Amino acid sequence: MTIEERNKMVFRQIDEAIERDGFLAHADFFAEHSINHGVPVTRDMVRAILQDISHTFPDVKMETINLVAEGEWVVGRYTFSGTHTGVGQHPFVHGGLLAGVPPTNKSFEVQHIHMFRLRDGQIVEHWANRDDVDKMRQLGLMIPMTFESSAIA
Repeated sequence: MTIEERNKMVFRQIDEAIERDGFLAHADFFAEHSINHGVPVTRDMVRAILQDISHTFPDVKMETINLVAEGEWVVGRYTFSGTHTGVGQHPFVHGGLLAGVPPTNKSFEVQHIHMFRLRDGQIVEHWANRDDVDKMRQLGLMIPMTFESSAIA
């Protein structure tokens, strides 16, 4: 089995663990010390971030659309969705856009792209591009984009 096949298998295990045990199970696949968006973090720090997401969106889901692997790296495209029924606490989660914001009770669904570097079956580095602007629009926290509002004069 190639390193790419092994690493993609880890992500199938992550999906199964999240389905079985909830969103926080993702933290168990991070190394004790890793890099998150260029910042050194511990597994407990990752767990705190995931906890904040779970608190803000108790029905959070991150469904895999595609996985691509090359060497130590796995890139995934995901559908990320949930309902905003909690108040975000962590200033670094959701780009800081939801910290202290009262629940809108609205749902959203956006796409994410995450890059993970693995060693010995554990995530040692993570980067992501998310559509936080569309998420905020769907939650009613930003003005929706319409043809008229996007027209160039």
